[in-house]
Amino acid sequence: MAWQVEVDGGACIGSGMCASLLPSAFVLDGAVARPVADEAEPDETVLDAADSCPAMAITIRDGADVVGPRP
Repeated sequence: MAWQVEVDGGACIGSGMCASLLPSAFVLDGAVARPVADEAEPDETVLDAADSCPAMAITIRDGADVVGPRP
């Protein structure tokens, strides 16, 4: 089952960490990042991108469960 990928545009500071770590899943769109698609295949790198966000603006969900960022 694919994970849902969300970027909170109000919280994002446009650091580009996610886009540089995983350009197939995240892009900078002006001053903020956005997901390339609403879903991503489960992958450790997707979680790494959520964990690396300095603004904690990325949320990864597996159904109703939040799997990223990790605590």
